[in-house]
Amino acid sequence: MPRLLIAASGTGGHLFPALAVADALPPEWRVHWLGVPDRLERQLVPGRFPLHTVKAGGLQGRGWRRLLNLLRLVGATRSVRRLIRREGVTAVFSTGGYIAAPAILAARWCGVPVLLHESNAVPGRVTRLLGRLCQRVAVGLPAAAARLPHCRPVLTGTPVRSEFLGPAALPDWVPPGAGPLLVVMGGSQGALGLNRMVRPLLAELSRAGVRVVLLTGGNDPEAGRAAALPGVVERPFCEAMAGLLQHADLAVSRSGAGALSELAVCGTPAVLVPYPAAADRHQEANANAAASLAAAVIVQQHPPESPVLRRTLWRLLGPRLRGCEAGADPLALLRRGMERLAMPDAHRRVARLITELPLTEPPPA
Repeated sequence: MPRLLIAASGTGGHLFPALAVADALPPEWRVHWLGVPDRLERQLVPGRFPLHTVKAGGLQGRGWRRLLNLLRLVGATRSVRRLIRREGVTAVFSTGGYIAAPAILAARWCGVPVLLHESNAVPGRVTRLLGRLCQRVAVGLPAAAARLPHCRPVLTGTPVRSEFLGPAALPDWVPPGAGPLLVVMGGSQGALGLNRMVRPLLAELSRAGVRVVLLTGGNDPEAGRAAALPGVVERPFCEAMAGLLQHADLAVSRSGAGALSELAVCGTPAVLVPYPAAADRHQEANANAAASLAAAVIVQQHPPESPVLRRTLWRLLGPRLRGCEAGADPLALLRRGMERLAMPDAHRRVARLITELPLTEPPPA
């Protein structure tokens, strides 16, 4: 009986694709999960799969911090090796991040095959350093494959949660009306810089009849100030993102790989504002991948007083507010671009690669 160890930890960008892949595996596969203490996997994994945790740090840092991370990596690798032997793991799958390094190294130590998934256009450090130790590296965007020539990359897309793959209802708290629906989202943690860009525009958008949903995240000190504006709703989070994005006319979003994949499968036109401090500027590369297919418009993060975002929104929303014909609607063009970017069967593609790994007998305990 094949036994898979999934190494995915930390954020929804790592966890949700891995959960989607786990659900797509044939029923005879038994799954164990590897994470770290006190992260999101503690909420999402127990009750579905056995969760094992190790302390793991990144590969970055200097001086004593780098030494500490390397010592943690050695300790975590030994712990994962014991786990692989104890549970009879026959394959390892990871969606990258800190936890991928000890999982890949331990699997290599035990002679167990590994599939690694890289969702960003610019591969992360673990993928660049350890991808060649894996049997295959699945990538979410074509640009990543070009940056991994020695890792046997295969384009699969990035899996999304199952609720995004079928029709979903619009949440009942969304402002009613016939005006276009604009969704502003900064990812699972929110984005203060993005919120500050949008807030000065809310009153003008409201007067024009645009309905706005601003997902602020949980750490915005200005949250709630726009509550009195007609047609504007502020919420820290949304539990029904599939329905919200499927019915949105336009989104203003960060360009993390998870958000981009969800926008694509929903066909939601987007203004992408890459997080300027993202490692290796990978959000900018993700946004460029979408823009190259005419799926999105890129606006760099700027001070609230800058007119760039305002001009972009009116250029995209103005024709629809004026009742333009479909052929002249820029949002319709962006929606078709998003549909070209989408790979809604990514979870099945990745699951198939896992089942095609050259499984060996479980290592002795």
